Amino acid sequence: VPGGGASLRPCSTRRAREGMNKPVLERIIRVDHAGEYGANRIYAGQMAVLGRSSVGPIIQQMWNQEKDHLKKFNELMVAYRVRPTVLLPFWNVAGFVLGAGSALLGKKGAMACTVAVEESISEHYNNQIRTLIEEDPEKYKELLQVIKQFRDEEQEHHDIGLEHDAEATPAYSVLKTAIQLGCKAAIFLSERI
Repeated sequence: VPGGGASLRPCSTRRAREGMNKPVLERIIRVDHAGEYGANRIYAGQMAVLGRSSVGPIIQQMWNQEKDHLKKFNELMVAYRVRPTVLLPFWNVAGFVLGAGSALLGKKGAMACTVAVEESISEHYNNQIRTLIEEDPEKYKELLQVIKQFRDEEQEHHDIGLEHDAEATPAYSVLKTAIQLGCKAAIFLSERI
């Protein structure tokens, strides 16, 4: 993983995968892949509107990390033979529209979107970490490392959003709540469909 991050070596033998809770593993990889895909589309939408503004380089930096996250989950989808959510075409459009729409509110609007999404994703990753620790922290050690690293990077994006005046967005609490409800719905659906 670029930047010296955690890597997850896929288990190449059936024996090495024995004992893993396949439904839990598949649900986690599927929803995280969908989430990182959606995040990429959000940042693409923000860059389409604000890419040449003063905040463009900051958005690009966060987007580059999201690209690394998506690349890792693409690899895990193949390694563990997990099918993607059938909702990817919808997340493609919805993510871009959310990113571009929030960016049309200006830098603060884009950062408010970032704070709302990244807070939801950090919470989601924390729930997954708890689940894997309850299952067997040793068995899922490498996946836990990946999720913890990505959670920390998502938290960093959240903090960047706050540093760049997200809370000064008009109707910030309403916007944040609406986006987070959308994130929760996307997580729920992507885990199952």
